[in-house]
Amino acid sequence: MALIPSQILRVAILLSYFSILCNYKAIDMPAHQTYGGSWKFLTFIDLVIQAVFFGVCVLTDLSSLLTKGSASMEQERQLRKLISLRDWMMAVLAFPVGAFVVTMFWTLYVYDRDLVYPRLLDNFIPQWLNHGMHTTVLPFIIIEMRTTHHRYPSRTCGLFAVCMFAVGYVVWMCWVHSMTGVWVYPLLEHIGPMARILFFICLTALISVYYVLGEILNNYIWDSSKSTLESEKTKTD
Repeated sequence: MALIPSQILRVAILLSYFSILCNYKAIDMPAHQTYGGSWKFLTFIDLVIQAVFFGVCVLTDLSSLLTKGSASMEQERQLRKLISLRDWMMAVLAFPVGAFVVTMFWTLYVYDRDLVYPRLLDNFIPQWLNHGMHTTVLPFIIIEMRTTHHRYPSRTCGLFAVCMFAVGYVVWMCWVHSMTGVWVYPLLEHIGPMARILFFICLTALISVYYVLGEILNNYIWDSSKSTLESEKTKTD
């Protein structure tokens, strides 16, 4: 039996994302005043994705609680829709985008932090908030994957949706650059046009790899759990 019910964990994680978003938006940074505001940063988009995802999770838990013992077919149908939305968001957005943000940020940070997180930002963003945006995202989503079985869409549909998200963000970055003359991330200022194209292709490929890894991890966790339960049942019999 879990030490903390998964429903309580989801509420706590949702509240933590609200806190992170509110604190981040309250920061008076020059970048927030330029074209695109916070929405030009993948980190902020990911925080919104995670907050919406855990909001859907909490809403699903509440709907499940209210539907329990009810004979209403309409309520059951609405619950199934919520579960489908929750699972789709987990597969296509929450895990691959969250994993991409965390791993890409810290890889570039260790290599040369000025490429992704200039030292100037230390004057605006406290360390705890930086970790809330770039570190805790991954363990939170893994906790959710471990506590709830999510049904993934077909790999073709899932990969298509993930690629559309990645391409959409690349187009958005290019649009912001065309309007301001400045790239969202300093890294893109230091490489040539062909290198940028290669970088964008690698970005799309990597986020697709994270989709597949999420699917494999989800199946591994729940296949292992199923085998354990079956083994315990056999011993009991």
